[in-house]
Amino acid sequence: MKLLVINGPNLNMLGIREKNIYGAETYEDLKHLIEKTFAEKGIEGEIYQSNHEGDLVDRIQQAYFDGTNGIVINPAAYTHTSVAILDALKAVMLPAVEVHISDVKEREDFRQISYAGKACVKTIMGKGFQGYVEAIEYLVEHYK
Repeated sequence: MKLLVINGPNLNMLGIREKNIYGAETYEDLKHLIEKTFAEKGIEGEIYQSNHEGDLVDRIQQAYFDGTNGIVINPAAYTHTSVAILDALKAVMLPAVEVHISDVKEREDFRQISYAGKACVKTIMGKGFQGYVEAIEYLVEHYK
């Protein structure tokens, strides 16, 4: 099984930005946890991060052609604005799980809409970094 974990804008700033929301752990800490989970599950995985919407769309599309079996995606701020990411997820038709470190339902009004989530089989939010582990486990269990 091959999984792709995609992280959107500003997630590379974890550990620096809004620690009261996202905690003090860094993006490197997150990558380490994801890589450890891949190894424990015996699956091939890739972690991709970009601050640019088009780059995220390109990587989602590439997943269709490179043998990826599922996507874990934290679109970050693009969650609430990007029809392009929604359309890319719909186009590739790969099972995808949306992850958010914080519980966006408890945040600002504008964060209540998730375009990307409309193309995902599951959304996990408010579980911190552990949400990524849960998302990977879900895809392995349901789509292997």
